[in-house]
Amino acid sequence: MSNIFDKYRKEYDDWYDKHKFEYLSEIEAIRKVLPKKGKGIEIGVGTGRFAAPLGIKYGVEPSEKMLEFAEKRGIRVYKGVAEELPFPDKTFNYVLFVTTLCFVNDPRKAIKEANRVLHKNGSIIIGMIDKNSTLGKKYLQEKKNNRFQRHARFYSVSQILRMLEETELKISKIIQTIFEADCNRIQKFRKGSGDGLFVVIKTIKQ
Repeated sequence: MSNIFDKYRKEYDDWYDKHKFEYLSEIEAIRKVLPKKGKGIEIGVGTGRFAAPLGIKYGVEPSEKMLEFAEKRGIRVYKGVAEELPFPDKTFNYVLFVTTLCFVNDPRKAIKEANRVLHKNGSIIIGMIDKNSTLGKKYLQEKKNNRFQRHARFYSVSQILRMLEETELKISKIIQTIFEADCNRIQKFRKGSGDGLFVVIKTIKQ
């Protein structure tokens, strides 16, 4: 799958400019729950579109061409996959996934690996497309027409919560945003899930 992201990395990166307000809405929702201090990493950092504005200095990415973009945005990127992170135990204070679990081969293993490299009382933050939201259902219908999304396996919030519970992570906060498509303003976030296309789940390692 990394071959697709290698080949079309500029098209992928340009999406964020073409959908500016959806992108900025996602950024603000993540920023709301992201720890203000500590050493953080984004898994599946892509071109650095989230890590850079959020002040995250480290990333992991399997696509060689994508990670080159991220490095130009000031991220120190390690080539690797979410299921086998190239770090010792308890390396980071927080780990961020943004629309990454829908592309990995084994999301449960990815979560367990994130938990492994996390300090006690650290956070795993997951930004995801909720397939059960109104816009999420539309995404599912149209995904075959999108060169990136056709390879994605979108999940419901309840599915991701079950995976997190298997790793014995405590759910700290859930917020949602993007309630309408092609909006010309940053959309406010609110608690919970079910209505918003984009959901952010924050967990605490016990």
